[in-house]
Amino acid sequence: MKKNFWQKLQTLRQAQGKPFFVLAPMADVTDSAFRRIVAKYGKPDVLWTEFVACDGLMHKDGQKKLLHNFEYTEKERPIIAQVFGSNPENFEKTARLVKKLGFDGIDINMGCPERNIQKQGAGASLIKTPKLAREIILATKKGAGTMPVSVKTRIGYNKNELETWLPALLETEPSAITLHSRTKKEMSDVPADWTQIKRAVEIRDAMKVKTLIIGNGDVKTLDEARVRAGETGCDGVMIGRGIFGRPWLFAEKKEPSLEKRLAIMIEHTKLFEKLFKGVKNFAVMKKHFKAYVEGFPGAKELRMKLMEATNAKEVEKITKDFLLKK
Repeated sequence: MKKNFWQKLQTLRQAQGKPFFVLAPMADVTDSAFRRIVAKYGKPDVLWTEFVACDGLMHKDGQKKLLHNFEYTEKERPIIAQVFGSNPENFEKTARLVKKLGFDGIDINMGCPERNIQKQGAGASLIKTPKLAREIILATKKGAGTMPVSVKTRIGYNKNELETWLPALLETEPSAITLHSRTKKEMSDVPADWTQIKRAVEIRDAMKVKTLIIGNGDVKTLDEARVRAGETGCDGVMIGRGIFGRPWLFAEKKEPSLEKRLAIMIEHTKLFEKLFKGVKNFAVMKKHFKAYVEGFPGAKELRMKLMEATNAKEVEKITKDFLLKK
């Protein structure tokens, strides 16, 4: 049987003795514009889409509004569609759709702490209903066929429940589990507890399943990721916030010059406008401007001007005027 990309990564990891590195799916961050920039300047081993609602995808009108989130390019492969919800039947149907769209895998979000997601019994709420969580994974696997199914979750809801929660997931043998080493209640208010990633690996090994364990939480550089992987034995490490303003992060090259950094920011902005004009608010780019424009003389003044920009043309002019005055 032909190996899927997770199995290939595992084989490579075992042969080289090195972890793999992946980029976290983040709402209004890892959209198709940013993923294309990341794929060009420093592609990780795996990319994810932003999460999309299964329930919405199963409505005709919903598909029209949501399918732009599932646009990707060949250069982004392996690319995984991340979805959320609480209805097993819709997960099965969504998996069929995702497979038809040509994705390399589908990932179930069981970790999002946002209140509106919680109200739907989705995201981190599924930690409170392990029976339903298992049904969702099995339904997704049924719809996915040979396409691999993975899960992204946390170590617990209000408290650490790793000893019961992780085995419940592992029983369904997903291809990979990304574990954010905090509870839902902790959000990002406390440091990530990577001893729990080590324990997750031990639980997986004791159960003799082949599910890959990916550690996640507070890692901002590849050097940190290697240390964490060495300490815990996890197969891979997911990096999230470390990518902000640094789409070249996974390339392991020296930091680009200021001129190059700002040129990439302009390229990113133009691509965002091209792909999402009339679909997403241009203000979404502001979080990126804040990250690109920091740590150099005049950054604050430039950043304040960029916050007022309403289109890519303005961003380019403001940036070029700044560089001319340097």
